[in-house]
Amino acid sequence: MITLKEWMEVVGYRVTEGSDYGWQCYGADAYCLDSWDGEQDGHSFSIIFGQKTQTVYEVQIHDYRNQRAYRMINPDYSAAHSAEADSRTIHNSNEAWDDVNYVDLEVDDDWIQKAVAVAAGEVYDTRISVPIDLSDAELLKFMKLAHERDVTFNQLVETALREAIERHK
Repeated sequence: MITLKEWMEVVGYRVTEGSDYGWQCYGADAYCLDSWDGEQDGHSFSIIFGQKTQTVYEVQIHDYRNQRAYRMINPDYSAAHSAEADSRTIHNSNEAWDDVNYVDLEVDDDWIQKAVAVAAGEVYDTRISVPIDLSDAELLKFMKLAHERDVTFNQLVETALREAIERHK
């Protein structure tokens, strides 16, 4: 999970707002910091963390210019977040703002790369990184298969994931 230090570095230590977090899913000492660039078509970043433990519960990217929003919820607290959304009868807990839903990220580096690009106003990769666990034997097998097909390992994995998603639709 992203650390408070990493988040502060991404936002250039510029904090524009802070407040107690209004939900209870992360505990009574949850606090939210925001960093907004002050532009309606700009960007903002948020972090929710425990004031006593410094545990980071959630980080968010709001890219208003491109109408995109990303977040990472600490996996240890995602069930509690979902349960509280249900108890509050929030029908779409993925909504960031009008007609824009959060894209949930799972890889710290993916969040950091997107956040740094958004902050710099640069074009960024909107695909999401997906962690996969392979044994050494499986990794070797798939690397050989990629070589046989004359594609990169990442291209092979991306193709396999897309086909699996299509089969489940």
